[in-house]
Amino acid sequence: MEANSNMTVERSLEIITEQIKRSRKSVSQAVGQSLYIAGLCIMGMAILITTCVLLTGNTLFYLLYGLIPVLVIGIDRYVKRDRPKAPVSLVGSMVDKTWQTFGIFTLSFCVFAILFDFLMGRMESPEVYVRIAIHPFRIILLMMGMAITITGYILKSRWLVWCGIIGGIGGFIWESFCVSDFFLIRLFDLASFYRYSHIPPCIMVLVFSFIGLTLPGWMLKKQK
Repeated sequence: MEANSNMTVERSLEIITEQIKRSRKSVSQAVGQSLYIAGLCIMGMAILITTCVLLTGNTLFYLLYGLIPVLVIGIDRYVKRDRPKAPVSLVGSMVDKTWQTFGIFTLSFCVFAILFDFLMGRMESPEVYVRIAIHPFRIILLMMGMAITITGYILKSRWLVWCGIIGGIGGFIWESFCVSDFFLIRLFDLASFYRYSHIPPCIMVLVFSFIGLTLPGWMLKKQK
């Protein structure tokens, strides 16, 4: 009787383990599709915005980045419209909460940074403003890298973990030390520097989106 009970417990554990594996695989493919779509949308938007800024000189086009969440959600739902909805699971819930947290923190930080820079630009002298202005791009790269890395740990995907680490930390260091500006200043005069200073952030977005979103997303959604 005791042996049968042990066998039943062992079988139950095996069934639970198998269900968790299946759930993680299903969620991984769904997350991969979403990451892939997000990466392509961000890359396309970066090219569009940078082109518009270079042609018009109007930096208000950068506000179009705010449309990315709507664009990603809309396309993601359209692509998955005919697929059966995956059941709610612990793995899927953890991934959803990770990206919800990222969205809340990123949106709040961006709103604060824009308002702070707007007010300080009108209250302080240009010399002081240059020192205290908030540059949200580097922080957003770091937070997105953290979200991707955590997602990779949840899904037990080494590729996703390393893509998040390389993209997030690499992008943060690159922007913090103004590496792009360092090279631009030595290649162009002051007038050309201001004109072409919009290109390096676009390249950073393209590289980060590919390393941190598009590539791991493609790998996850193609896994068997």
